[in-house]
Amino acid sequence: MSSVVQEEIQLGAGLKEIALEVVERAMKAGATACDAIARDGNEFSTLVRVGNVETLKESGARALGLRVFVGKRMAATHTSDFSPEGIEQLVSGAIMLARTTSEDPNAGLPDRSILGFLSDDLDLYYDDVYSLSTADRIDYARRAEASAMAADKRILNSDGGSFDAATGYKVLANSLGFVGDYRRSYCSISAVPIAQVDGSAMQRDYWYSASRTLAQLESPESVGRKAAERTVRRLGARKVATQKVPVVFDPMVSRALIDHIFDAVNGDAIYRHASYLAGKLGEQIAGENITIVDDGTMKGGFGSSPFDGEGVPTRRTVVIDRGVLKSYLLNTYTARKLNMQTTGNAARGLTGNPGIGSGNFFLQPGQESPQQIIAGVKNGLYVTEFLGFGVNLVTGDFSRGASGLWIENGEFTFPVEEITVAGNLKEMFRNVTAIGQDLEFRSSIAAPTLRIDGMTVAGE
Repeated sequence: MSSVVQEEIQLGAGLKEIALEVVERAMKAGATACDAIARDGNEFSTLVRVGNVETLKESGARALGLRVFVGKRMAATHTSDFSPEGIEQLVSGAIMLARTTSEDPNAGLPDRSILGFLSDDLDLYYDDVYSLSTADRIDYARRAEASAMAADKRILNSDGGSFDAATGYKVLANSLGFVGDYRRSYCSISAVPIAQVDGSAMQRDYWYSASRTLAQLESPESVGRKAAERTVRRLGARKVATQKVPVVFDPMVSRALIDHIFDAVNGDAIYRHASYLAGKLGEQIAGENITIVDDGTMKGGFGSSPFDGEGVPTRRTVVIDRGVLKSYLLNTYTARKLNMQTTGNAARGLTGNPGIGSGNFFLQPGQESPQQIIAGVKNGLYVTEFLGFGVNLVTGDFSRGASGLWIENGEFTFPVEEITVAGNLKEMFRNVTAIGQDLEFRSSIAAPTLRIDGMTVAGE
């Protein structure tokens, strides 16, 4: 190892140089191809419950991951030991493991010709997420909880208010000459109040705000008030009779439906024939009002990055265009299995082969407001929470526990719980009769308010 890199390690800096040095050492040790990831990050988290600090965590970590190929054999190792001895063990261990694994004809790095990264600033990093003192961060959490507790006399307890912040730096280098790096930042506030009235069952709900920059967070007070509003509206919840009705999905849960579509177009599920969308490219698989996009290039997006986990530039991919399935989401391996091209959706940790990750995966919004959609329902359900799991991607069958609010003549009438909402994804996305204009990203997957007709609500 060069003296320059040894000095960089000792100083706790130079991740790009370290990653390049690891690649060089792996190639000299017998790898026919390899890539290395170096990461450095800081995390802060605090939870305040009933005004008292319950947890306070702050950490920093650096780590290296190495993936090597010996012909068509692959192995991966990782370490947090940046000493020369630790890196030597990282490299030698990976080479030794690769020589003992089975060959895979689809293994390997992407073609050199498609490697690269976006040159535009994607607004992924802001210094201000760490601009607050520890006392101020705790105060943010305390203010969110206090606002929720003060919003309504029926709120008697709390599961806490929280504030989180994180920054990270990532470098990816490979033996084909690619080297790229970027920084990210993140911060969030949340509140989870508990309400009860007249000895009835306790109810809880939550609200949160998340952003790349502190400047764009909702205020702790507004987060607390919204959490309180969502909680007290659940008081007095009851079951309803089993029936088929229109179901309106709040954006906080409609994104879960879009997440199921992401799972169904995931290249791993497609080549394994574990998705009801396998073999459906070019076919009408949803209503003409459904357009779903995966975009890793959005400025400030939670799923944005200049390159994917293999060094391929991220991009905007229209997955479903007016109901027609246009693309799967692929990394290099799944693309080779399917005789297709990667879509720049490789996602990986420090070790192992890349999986498939989303960019910013979303359903394009419609023209109606949530109020207009609800006003158009004579008798139906507004879902505010899903419980458990119940989706069969092979058949498309969907059945999940839920809670929410009952709609009569276009207005909320009473809260509902202990019910199941059921249908089939094949039909559900053909029966979307209204799409809201309220698309908002609180994570990398998002959807506006949705109305789906003809779903089964199972209760009493």
